[in-house]
Amino acid sequence: MATPTCSPLNQVTFGRGFLADRARLVREVVIPHQWSALNDRLPGAERSGTIHNFQVAAGEKAGEFYGLWFQDSDLAKWIEAASHRLATHPDVALDAELDRLIDTIAKAQLPDGYLDTYIQLVEPEKRWANLHEYHELYIAGHFIEAGVAHFEATGKRTLLEVVCKLADLIERTFGSAPGQIAGYCGHEEIELALLKLARVTGESRYSRQAAWFINQRGAEPNYFEAEIARLKINRLPESFHHDRWAYLQAHAPVRQQREPVGHAVRALYLYTAMADLARENADAELADSCRHLWDRIEKAHLYVTGGIGAEWMGEKFAEPYDLPNDRAYAESCAGLALIFFARRMLDLELDGRYADVLERTLYNNVLAGMALDGKTFFYVNPLEVRPAEVRRRYDHRHVKTQRVPWFGCACCPPNIARTLTSLARYTHSVFDDGIALHLFTASEIRFSVGRTRVHLEVKTDYPWDGKVVVRVTPGSPLNFALRLRQPGWCREASVRLNGEVVPCTNKAGYLMLLREWQSGDTVVLDFALPVFRLRANPRVHHNRGKVALQRGPIVYCLEEIDNGPGLNRLAIPSDAVLHPRFKPNLLGGVGVIEAAVQRVAVPGEELYSTTSPTSEATQLRAIPYALWANRGEGEMLVWINEC
Repeated sequence: MATPTCSPLNQVTFGRGFLADRARLVREVVIPHQWSALNDRLPGAERSGTIHNFQVAAGEKAGEFYGLWFQDSDLAKWIEAASHRLATHPDVALDAELDRLIDTIAKAQLPDGYLDTYIQLVEPEKRWANLHEYHELYIAGHFIEAGVAHFEATGKRTLLEVVCKLADLIERTFGSAPGQIAGYCGHEEIELALLKLARVTGESRYSRQAAWFINQRGAEPNYFEAEIARLKINRLPESFHHDRWAYLQAHAPVRQQREPVGHAVRALYLYTAMADLARENADAELADSCRHLWDRIEKAHLYVTGGIGAEWMGEKFAEPYDLPNDRAYAESCAGLALIFFARRMLDLELDGRYADVLERTLYNNVLAGMALDGKTFFYVNPLEVRPAEVRRRYDHRHVKTQRVPWFGCACCPPNIARTLTSLARYTHSVFDDGIALHLFTASEIRFSVGRTRVHLEVKTDYPWDGKVVVRVTPGSPLNFALRLRQPGWCREASVRLNGEVVPCTNKAGYLMLLREWQSGDTVVLDFALPVFRLRANPRVHHNRGKVALQRGPIVYCLEEIDNGPGLNRLAIPSDAVLHPRFKPNLLGGVGVIEAAVQRVAVPGEELYSTTSPTSEATQLRAIPYALWANRGEGEMLVWINEC
């Protein structure tokens, strides 16, 4: 198979369904809501200052910089989300708003291409001087991605020219030639952005610059050691702890890195770029490094919800198998970055294990980051919450018990928005010999095999129902391969073609049908959807004797509103029957799990006792983890005692 592609966003339309409804929510509610936040027009929300900063830098108003030194990136991600929306749902008012905003950004850009409102307004003498801490290249990367998205959506070159000017400055500034800076950013992002820019412009020099950043990282002599000596920095931030440059994935050349370490978002942005570059250059050594890193994430660092980055101090990977529930960090951005990495690994090699993690993370960790109304968000995604303890304990201060309208560090909300507005790119891959479906949601996909156009219509109530109907309509009879992912959680699947059961070979998690397709051919895929209990590896000491409930891709949790307080006193008997039921009037229509369980009784006020505990029968109801905290504050629990 040749290098896979995706159909353009405007060639994919979504119907109704669990995923599609979230994408529609972002398009209709989240994007205008976030625009209000960026303009500081949300009552009760933390101030953003982002639009204000650009207006000041552009000379459109007087004022001072507000916010964190990487505040610009929030706007870039929002522009990308808004551009994706324009690609699929043209909107004259939004288009004009973006034009005005891009004009402001262009005026804020310095003549040589530099663009970073914090440096420009606060510390102009620090330009490119503090790469390990400041986020200049990270911000540039997000603006480059925004410029690419805007050009692809509208055909306008206004923002693309701004980011090309910025990328040209970066190319002149960074490298191994005399007079250049032999350094790289403390927060990866520029690498994957330059690869995108190279593809859309056809300029291979941007790809070469991305490769230089990737291959230079961690090389000796270590750039960051020289930088902190020059800056006379004697103490690194506390978040670096014992990791030092491993926190920034700069402790060794990337091809020698085998264990995911450091800040989880930075790491996954780097791994995403590594996989993308490995595919582009057919670099077997770099691809092998990506596989090693993927294996370690999947086997030792992945929460059952698809979250990564367990340690709150530094938002980073903890020791292997150290996956605490109540103080889990599992940042929404880290989950999104894992989705990006999974997508690039699918491009590198079609293997269902990448799509399995992509699906797990999207349906659970990522969707939990946004409320059902699209107006409040989580930054951190724990797997167990007891509100009174969260408010009291210092080591839980990062946990929120309710989503909030905005954050002073608001990287996650626009990151969720830009991903869900580009959902089509994660549903499928187009090859020269056909198509592979990775995610199942009601949709229509238009693509080409050779010169023949094909229309694929997918009908399903997945994830509540395991039936997926795929109707194939080629422009003329056409021989091609239809690859349908059989999820790793699925033990039984059947395939019928035009009503007849057909055998399919499962190759690396995909069921393949290769034939001459006629207009109206229909494939019906049926996945068995039992409820099953997941048990963690015994090395995960936090979860010994406990189970998590899963049905299809959905991981479930308990909430106090359904089960009363003291969720940790509930226990599921090993022989309890777990009943899946669909509740159309609950949380917008949702599948729940119900069972008869035991609740341990509280014997009295004594703290310790020699008396054996007693229990009483009660009923349990579990809801999808992604939907917790939509009905007020209360306890929440994913891992449940088993008896």
